[in-house]
Amino acid sequence: MVDAIVTGAGGFLGSRLVRRLEQAGFDVLALDRTHGDISEEKVWQELPAARTLFHLAGRTFVPDSWSQGPSFTAANVLGTQHALNWCKRHKAKLVFASAYVYGVPDRLPIHESDPVRPNNPYALSKHLAEQLCEFAATHEQIPVVVLRLFNIYGAGQRPEFLIPTLLNQIRAKQEIQVLDLSPRRDYIFVDDVLSAFAKAMDVAEGYHCINIGSGMSYSVQEIIDILQEAAGTALPVVSSCTVRRNEIPDVRADITRARTILGWRPEWDLPAGMRAMMKES
Repeated sequence: MVDAIVTGAGGFLGSRLVRRLEQAGFDVLALDRTHGDISEEKVWQELPAARTLFHLAGRTFVPDSWSQGPSFTAANVLGTQHALNWCKRHKAKLVFASAYVYGVPDRLPIHESDPVRPNNPYALSKHLAEQLCEFAATHEQIPVVVLRLFNIYGAGQRPEFLIPTLLNQIRAKQEIQVLDLSPRRDYIFVDDVLSAFAKAMDVAEGYHCINIGSGMSYSVQEIIDILQEAAGTALPVVSSCTVRRNEIPDVRADITRARTILGWRPEWDLPAGMRAMMKES
C-alpha cells in the first residue's frame, strides 16, 4: 500500500503536489495521462491500494468547456465516480480538486453555504462531481474533502490563463491587450494551494467542502499594475471593453472554514506570489 495516489500528476498543480508529498516523506504514486483515461474503469482497476487519493485529473479550461462539453462530463463527472468507487474498494480518503462553482454571488465574501450557480459547463461538471462526493460520503462512508479552488496562479500555468497571458505580453515589451479591465477575482498562489492539499490528508472522516482562496479580490487592471511594477515596465494598456460570456464582476472567498478545519491560511500575498512566479518562469 502506498501513502497517496495523485491523479492528474502531469499537470500544473498535480506535478507540484507529487513533489511536495514526496519531499515530506510520503510514498506517492503519480497517475498521469500515460496511464490511460480516468473515465475508463480499467485505469482504476490497475491501481494499488492507498490511504489517500488526491483526485486532480480532469478537464479545466472554461472556454473549451462550451465546445467540448461531453469530454468535460466524462473526465470530471464519470472520472470522479470511478475515483469514489476505487476509494470504497480500498477504504481510502478522497481529496477532490473542485473549482469556483458559485456563479454571480449574492454577497462577498462567498461562503461554502452560499447558493451554487454554475455558469459554464466546466463549473457544472465540477458541481456534479461534488454531488457525487457528498453522496458517497453520506451513504457509503467514504471520507471526502472537497477543495473549491479559486483562481490559482504560478509558474508553468497554461498560457491561455490571464496572468500568464499578461506576463508574456509584458516580456514581449509591447502594449498589453485585454478584453476587460474591470472583472475582479480571488487569486491564490500555487504554493498555498499545495499546503491546503497536504493539510487535507489529516481531516477527520465525513464530508467537508472548503473554499481555497486568498480572501481578497483584484481587478485585471490591478493585476497588470502589480506585474508591471515587478517587471519594471510601464507599457501601454489597451482594453477592447469586451464583456465575456456569463462574466462575473467580483469574486472573493470566505476562508473561515479552511482556517477552522484545515488549520490553513494563505502565506503569499499577490505581489510576493507574482514576483516568485516571474523568477521561476
